[in-house]
Amino acid sequence: MTHQHYYTKNPVSPHKPNSFKFTIGDNKTLFLTTDTGVFSKDKVDYGSECLIKSMPRLTGHILDLGCGYGVIGLSLALLNPSSYVTMVDINERAVALANENAKNNKIENVKVYTSDGFANVKGLFSTIVSNPPIRAGKKVIYPLFEKSIDFLEDGACLYLVIQKKQGAKSAMEKLKTIYGNCELINKSGGYWILKSTKASF
Repeated sequence: MTHQHYYTKNPVSPHKPNSFKFTIGDNKTLFLTTDTGVFSKDKVDYGSECLIKSMPRLTGHILDLGCGYGVIGLSLALLNPSSYVTMVDINERAVALANENAKNNKIENVKVYTSDGFANVKGLFSTIVSNPPIRAGKKVIYPLFEKSIDFLEDGACLYLVIQKKQGAKSAMEKLKTIYGNCELINKSGGYWILKSTKASF
């Protein structure tokens, strides 16, 4: 069997569920179930945690692109109860887990469904967040960057987390060609949090 990545549509690795809790801020906790065939199944990825901690207060409609088992989108939904979060992933096992985690944590201001990038996404968003699958390579990642601007309202923002050693600097330059701007808003442990804002006309 060929090795499967977490951005595989239908993982065939044998199920081995795992559960743990993730604390956000001082008093909010998510109880998360994960499994084989999804990204960072044993604990919340440090980059995702950095992204969550770096986000401002949000309102409106948020998109978590490549949501995995849901930690970023569910955290933002919990921290921003007046917002509504759409979570999508190509990985059907991850989508099932994200739905399960939303239900188990009684988070109702979310919806989760399968989408290969933006393929099944409709409408405009006030915020897009992503911990993109860098290992998929620039041929996969950069088209997502290019398409993201078409799914943002004027003045809305894209937030990404990328490791410095995995191309954060070149990603910044790419984003500048798309948005005309890209800010480094935080960095920790080799992870960079990037923000690009769609111009208002």
